[in-house]
Amino acid sequence: MPYQALLPAQPVVPRTSFRSIPLHFAATCFTGALLTDIAYWKTAEMTWANFSAWLLVAGLVLGVIGAIAIIADWMRGVLPMARLRLVLYLGCLAAAFVLSFVNTLIHSRDAWTSVVPTGLALSIATFVAIVIGALVGAGVQRHPAEGS
Repeated sequence: MPYQALLPAQPVVPRTSFRSIPLHFAATCFTGALLTDIAYWKTAEMTWANFSAWLLVAGLVLGVIGAIAIIADWMRGVLPMARLRLVLYLGCLAAAFVLSFVNTLIHSRDAWTSVVPTGLALSIATFVAIVIGALVGAGVQRHPAEGS
């Protein structure tokens, strides 16, 4: 028996997604920014506002890396979604990153107005956008593109 008969015809290589790790870390940073904004709102301790600003910047940097990874996944064909689901997914992620960028500018202010009320409201809106984007994105692997 030749040794080729023992080997599979073609190796099965799963197509992994590049976007998941940076986007998960970005979502964690944005969630942490919301929590530290709430902590600042309750305590008025300036350290929490500084933590929020740092977390927002880290989330934005990871979000840019995630956006590059989304483009790479799309070009490799690992992002099989229906057109409407893809638009909703990318729209929620774009909204989260635009909101967090504006929130970073708001957090550059001094003292109480750096967080309350605008910064806290933007953190909540960013959190909601990233959660909706995550829920839509979770369906990527379970529901491949139907009718696109």
